[in-house]
Amino acid sequence: MIDVSAYLGHFAYRQLRHNTGAGLVQYMDRFGIQRAVVSSAAAITYRNPQAGNEEVAAEVAAHRSRLIPFAVLSPVYAGWQDDLKICHDQFGMKGVRLYPKWHNYTLTDPRCRAFVNAAADMGMVISIPVRVEDPRQQGWLIDVPDLNLDEVARLVRACPKARFIVANGSGIAGSALGRGGKDIPGNYAVDISRVSVEFGNELGQLISLLGEDRILFGTGMPFQYPGPALAKLDMLEASAAVKEKIRSQNAVRWLGLPADQ
Repeated sequence: MIDVSAYLGHFAYRQLRHNTGAGLVQYMDRFGIQRAVVSSAAAITYRNPQAGNEEVAAEVAAHRSRLIPFAVLSPVYAGWQDDLKICHDQFGMKGVRLYPKWHNYTLTDPRCRAFVNAAADMGMVISIPVRVEDPRQQGWLIDVPDLNLDEVARLVRACPKARFIVANGSGIAGSALGRGGKDIPGNYAVDISRVSVEFGNELGQLISLLGEDRILFGTGMPFQYPGPALAKLDMLEASAAVKEKIRSQNAVRWLGLPADQ
């Protein structure tokens, strides 16, 4: 299995366990997860996210066969062009994660589009987590709502050459991203970390709406426990071949990984 939605490092408002490179790999082994895309949890709240990318690069150095690093950067922070180049060229990061609600910008900001296009030109994947924490669990100093899915759709539409992963979202089937249509390119995939299987079967709906090749396995660990994502695959009414695509094959293609990994 390949998890496209995992984290390393500390978070400002709660304790995270299994958040070192060695600790996360050991945790992954408990659940049979072979590889995971990771980014800095600390960079979500750092004023300068690049410091978190430096920490992640150091943590994954001894685990590159298991951990796939993504950068966290802000398109409205001065010097992002240099930081993006360092993350790609020196740290070997295969993608970036955007947190507009935490870094105080919108996905429709022209600076965000310029950033996404620059990352796409480097072959990097753009991951957009809809949520970091359940708002009911947030500390009293913060009030960060979930991303608006229509805003995500507008960015996807504006940057057709980019490859997007919409992570940790729900209600996608009923949004513009789920409805699709001729005006939204098929340049985005969705992870299963928050979509339902039992109640409303949103996962089944997304397979029908987007196709089985655009659904990715994701857990959100260590913010979230991996068990629910694994249970969703068990409960999903789909063929073994479709489940295998979700477990790993789609991620291999979407992330541009060697087929033997």
